[in-house]
Amino acid sequence: MTSVWRTSGWILLGASLILALSLGIRHGFGLFLAPMSSEFGWGREVFAFAIALQNLIWGLAQPFTGALADRFGAAKTVIVGGVLYALGLVLMGFSDSALSLSLSAGLLIGIGLSGTSFSVILGVVGRAVPMEKRSMAMGIAAAAGSFGQFAMLPGTLGLIGWLGWSSALLALGLLVALIVPLVGLLKDNPLPAQGHEQSLGEALREATGHSGFWLLALGFFVCGFQVVFIGVHLPAYLVDQHLPASVGTTVLALVGLFNVFGTYIAGWLGGRHAKPKLLTALYLLRGVVIVAFVYSPLTIWSAYAFGMAMGLLWLSTVPLTNGTVATLFGVRNLSMLGGIVFLFHQLGAFLGGWLGGYLYDHTGSYELVWQISIFLSLMAAVLNWPVREQPVARLQPAGAA
Repeated sequence: MTSVWRTSGWILLGASLILALSLGIRHGFGLFLAPMSSEFGWGREVFAFAIALQNLIWGLAQPFTGALADRFGAAKTVIVGGVLYALGLVLMGFSDSALSLSLSAGLLIGIGLSGTSFSVILGVVGRAVPMEKRSMAMGIAAAAGSFGQFAMLPGTLGLIGWLGWSSALLALGLLVALIVPLVGLLKDNPLPAQGHEQSLGEALREATGHSGFWLLALGFFVCGFQVVFIGVHLPAYLVDQHLPASVGTTVLALVGLFNVFGTYIAGWLGGRHAKPKLLTALYLLRGVVIVAFVYSPLTIWSAYAFGMAMGLLWLSTVPLTNGTVATLFGVRNLSMLGGIVFLFHQLGAFLGGWLGGYLYDHTGSYELVWQISIFLSLMAAVLNWPVREQPVARLQPAGAA
């Protein structure tokens, strides 16, 4: 048992460091909106579309990278993802048109993220730890990704101020390349077959025939819409409201810092209470926080309070959603099934990122997008409430189904 825990401890460390790099840098992309748009005379929709495309490609690729990780182990998947991510950042640094930005920030980084982020990495964690510790371990790994956001946002802003946006992206590309040697810590292998092994088709049919799978996926759509809209557009929104540019960076850093605690607490609570009910409460609280932020007088301190409150609720959905998928269907195909659910998250992310820029360019305001975010919070709460956290019949002891 000591050997098992020592091995899983190293895996958790590697997973946490990879997520910290992958997600920490990704959450800073909103800081490049203003300098790139200003230099090339773009409206906000050009940059917003590239980031929205990134999220869409990330989501579309995720079930396939997840299936590869489930069948052949995660190491090769993460290495390829890390290389493409780093290459995308370098080419983004040389982008001077909408097309080159979409190909680098959108296509390459999108595919890179699919191999270095939650579905693949949490699949590794889920296979490495005992079932009773799974939710907590996923919470710790997700919290590391949030700490990366807290650490990298000020660092990214400093690089932009010191080197300019183009050279800052080249430096971030070198940093992401560190993911490749970190793969050595993962030690992930496919689970051995036990009796009849589910084929991919059987796993897909089982999941897609389960109402809880679709309810989780549709609820995760809302999470994607909200976090990408806020992550990409909040700094510009605060500048529009006559707050200093540094406030937006600080708010996003606070989101990352407080999400360290939020995801850890969510993972801990998920091991003790019904995860779908926790998701319902989380989405309702998001709606309350957004209403308070948008419809109260805006100050630097109210913006900071919003960052702290949203941070507690930010990626807390991840260990709860992935943990529920693992409970329902087991961990054999967790990366693939989690990837399909994550696809819906990224469809929401595409819409939130692009719609923010589109509506701003056409109305001069983000107000309608904030209102949509509030409505979606209520919708996600309703969707998650009826999900029953009970394994499918295949995983239950004989006579227990």
